[in-house]
Amino acid sequence: MATTSPAPPGTHATSAHEHPSTGTYVKVAVILCVVTALEFAVIYIRALSPIVVPLLLVLSAGKFALVVLFYMHLRYESRAVSAIFAGSLTIAIGIAVALLTLTGAFLVFGR
Repeated sequence: MATTSPAPPGTHATSAHEHPSTGTYVKVAVILCVVTALEFAVIYIRALSPIVVPLLLVLSAGKFALVVLFYMHLRYESRAVSAIFAGSLTIAIGIAVALLTLTGAFLVFGR
């Protein structure tokens, strides 16, 4: 019996990883459509107006994560590549929140 040892850190394993099936991609696409529909619904529900901006940011970040993980196959890459994407998303959200704060977009009822 031959046993195989895991690949050393920092190197790729010799065996190829299995990509998700077509059904998995269809499920992710359906989830993305549902989240997009939720984003549109949130805009029209007046009771959610005090938290609409943070809620839309969270929904958008979730969609970003799904697209990056499944369609860009980031879940098969090293942690460093994942950190680059996560860092970029964090910076983008920070800039968006800062610009919205400067323009007063968070002031739902005005000054």
